Amino acid sequence: MPDRPLSNPLWWPRIHRILLSILGAYALTWGLSALAVVALVASGVDFHEAEHGVLIGAFLVYLAVFLWAFAAPRLGRVWLAVGAGTAVSMGVALLWQHQLMQ
Repeated sequence: MPDRPLSNPLWWPRIHRILLSILGAYALTWGLSALAVVALVASGVDFHEAEHGVLIGAFLVYLAVFLWAFAAPRLGRVWLAVGAGTAVSMGVALLWQHQLMQ
């Protein structure tokens, strides 16, 4: 009798890695993009020019993080890097943006 997909104990790590690579890469790319846009605007670049320039490069960041999440041997390191990177970059971007607006 063939093994059902959900009865195989290896299905959860695969699904976990797929979700982490898709959603985690998106969140980290979003955070780094926000930080880069705020940094460029703080240095005098027009907002829309900064936004367009950063979004062109964001595709490469997303692709790199997405592929690394699949290639990394340990999911804990991926969670740590993606989670910490997302939290720090978004937090710094929000604080910096708030200071610029005052």
